[in-house]
Amino acid sequence: MADYAFDPDFLPFLPDLPTVQDYSTAEKIEATREMRNEAFAPVPPRDDVSKEDRAIPGLADAPEIPIRIYRPTEAGEIPRPGFLEIHGGGFILGNIEMMDGWCEMIAAEVDAVVVSVEYRLAPEDPFPAGVEDCYAALSWIHEHAEELGIDPDRIAVGGQSAGGGIAAGLALMARDRGGPAICYQLLEIPELDDRLDTPSMLAFQDTPFWNRPNAVFSWQHYLGPDHEGEPSIYAAPSRATDLSGLPSAYVSTMEFDPLRDEGLRYAMGMLEAGVSVELHNYAGTFHGSAFLPQAEPTKRNTLEIIQILKRRLHF
Repeated sequence: MADYAFDPDFLPFLPDLPTVQDYSTAEKIEATREMRNEAFAPVPPRDDVSKEDRAIPGLADAPEIPIRIYRPTEAGEIPRPGFLEIHGGGFILGNIEMMDGWCEMIAAEVDAVVVSVEYRLAPEDPFPAGVEDCYAALSWIHEHAEELGIDPDRIAVGGQSAGGGIAAGLALMARDRGGPAICYQLLEIPELDDRLDTPSMLAFQDTPFWNRPNAVFSWQHYLGPDHEGEPSIYAAPSRATDLSGLPSAYVSTMEFDPLRDEGLRYAMGMLEAGVSVELHNYAGTFHGSAFLPQAEPTKRNTLEIIQILKRRLHF
């Protein structure tokens, strides 16, 4: 690994973190999924949050979509805000289980109803399967807002990495289709640009968790073998030329992350289009450094997310 100026809190953990991985085939991706599932340690459930698993209809002829609903156990006097969580994983990895602790925290600390969606993954199901599943979940939340105890005027979307990229594509899709309404978008270290040509993408070839070689595989699988021409803006939001009319946003980037510059540029593009944006680039960090919750930058990042969602969703 190159000599990066990581925050000292991360240094003891760096030797154990993955860097470049081979995602060239479906078999190798499945092996990584199984390895991660075996290594995943479920977090103890919180007493102040309830969980419910359901399956909801997909769009058109798509299969049912598993979702997990997180609600504060204390009765609310008025409908709560809703938050659609879209997990990360480079469009090829990840599941709702990995976000349990995060979703419970958001539900409890923000006093919101959180819905986490198990969208279809590539390479088995390339674009547009994932974002269409998330659109179906967003539509379902609106349709069942009263049952869920959600205020339909206060529904936000968000995610990390590929989840942040899908959330950005979902916001564009909802704008262009005339709804369902989104009041806020939380785009954390978002994966937005298939062109892979920003300075950070070209520079960071061996960084922990995510790097240019991993990103190349990610986009190849997400766009699929039959892809031709320029990708849809709902797959690669950085290709959108009109960012007006989008919901207000929070965008986070990490200093030594190949996705850094596409996140910064997308945030600036929204600002130039008149969208209210809060933007924070965290020094000394890398893609996925939030998996080390004991590190000081992660603690600051987590606290900032909670404070921002409280401020933006309770209005």
